[in-house]
Amino acid sequence: MKKILFVVNTLGCGGAENALLALLKALQSQYELDLFVLLGQGELVSRLPNTIRLLNESYLPYSVLTKQGRKALVKKGVTAIWAGGLLKQMGYILRNLLPMLSSGQVQWDKLLWRAVSDGAQKIDYEYDLAVAWLEGGSAYYTAEHVKARKKVGVVHIDYESAGYTRSLDQDCWKSFDHIFAVSPETREHFIAVYPEYAEKAGVLPNLVDQEGIRARAQEPGGFTDSFQNFRLLTVGRLTHQKAIDVAIAAMELLIKAGYHAKWYVLGEGDQRTALEKRITALGLQDDFMLLGTVENPYPYYAQADLYVHATRFEGRSIAIQEAQTLGCPVIASDCRGNRFQIQDGKDGILCPLEPQAIAQGIANLLDHPETRKRLGITASQKATTKATQVQNIFRAILEES
Repeated sequence: MKKILFVVNTLGCGGAENALLALLKALQSQYELDLFVLLGQGELVSRLPNTIRLLNESYLPYSVLTKQGRKALVKKGVTAIWAGGLLKQMGYILRNLLPMLSSGQVQWDKLLWRAVSDGAQKIDYEYDLAVAWLEGGSAYYTAEHVKARKKVGVVHIDYESAGYTRSLDQDCWKSFDHIFAVSPETREHFIAVYPEYAEKAGVLPNLVDQEGIRARAQEPGGFTDSFQNFRLLTVGRLTHQKAIDVAIAAMELLIKAGYHAKWYVLGEGDQRTALEKRITALGLQDDFMLLGTVENPYPYYAQADLYVHATRFEGRSIAIQEAQTLGCPVIASDCRGNRFQIQDGKDGILCPLEPQAIAQGIANLLDHPETRKRLGITASQKATTKATQVQNIFRAILEES
């Protein structure tokens, strides 16, 4: 039986990580599968199929987004960076830091992924196939520190907008036999940065376990307050990309317009403190709720009146697919990634990423229950990628000479 190694940055509660678990489940009967988590942390380890071998010598099952998890993550990161030779990397860091300072957005994770990769635990085995499941650290590690007959990289984000550059990557993608993006649009943005890899860049859609999602939506859970009016839901990390700041501004407009609604956000991230201050400054403490991460978000989707995904950019949103699977009407920002997943007016609504536009779009749907119902029904009927399609892709790669 052929052996495949998957490398992921962390195994926290995120869309790409959930998609990885679905893929491992689909492949586990056909191959021997190993998993290496670069930073050795994440709560989704509890859902890892028992047929998958976790290679980490030490592992912490904490969310990477909680206070406890961030503290542990920083400690592990510092240890790995030191082991990887921070002084050796200083030229690289400074060279890439200057453009970030000029743009006003310093992304320390992207600056330090290479040092973390160099200092991580090494694997002394040659695989039939190695898969870097994410850009950044896992791509660098797989390219430079993994032995494999074939290597595949998977891109989950809008590469042009996410902050990765050729200088940061140091041509790591040259080491991969295939580079897959999670959607055609994501592929286009990747090859806009790397046109020389167009021929080996394809599409590998995320697997979404629709049956599992529908079953878990029936489990106990969901909203615990006694609120009886409209519930708006967003699922995503509290980061710049997810534009929760814009959602807060939109909620202020809805309240001023007299709508009786609450907006709930499931997720954690480095912007929590700033977002909480903004919520308090606008007097929205009882209207805009940051609930943190939950182990099972699906009852929330099923109980919400409307799912809102107003992000600055996307690759292919698992959250949108989950909401659509459960028949939750979706309104999303008209940005890269989102427009690939939603046919405006047919299975969701697209609007500009502006507070007024988002508030107006939400108000229109709250005022028209039949439209909400129609959008939800159409969305729930959308088919997602079948496991056999992905299995065939991996089989073809492994059969290449």
